[in-house]
Amino acid sequence: MSLKLVAVTACISGVAHTYMAAEKLEKLCQHEKWQVKVETQGALGVENALSESDIAQADLVLLITEIQLENSGRFTHSRCVQTGIQPFLRTPEKVMAAVRKIATSPQGTKIVLS
Repeated sequence: MSLKLVAVTACISGVAHTYMAAEKLEKLCQHEKWQVKVETQGALGVENALSESDIAQADLVLLITEIQLENSGRFTHSRCVQTGIQPFLRTPEKVMAAVRKIATSPQGTKIVLS
């Protein structure tokens, strides 16, 4: 299954873990042969911002965050998997299984992992 994902990573301090999660996600998607674009929200502000077009063309959205996201309303109608940075870094396979599961769900479906 070839997927196109968009993601946002954001941690409390907005430094190391934000970028560690983004890098890990990019490697996992490369391994799965999935396309991914990752927006980071951190100490440097929003980087690599997702456009409306990016979000509309994506099969699903992955939110890997420890904080309230800026402009999170843009994902309301998307399939969405949400998790914290620490759970993602510890058990990425759980998150990737949720991504596979939600990929065939109706738009607007949300999965929240703890």
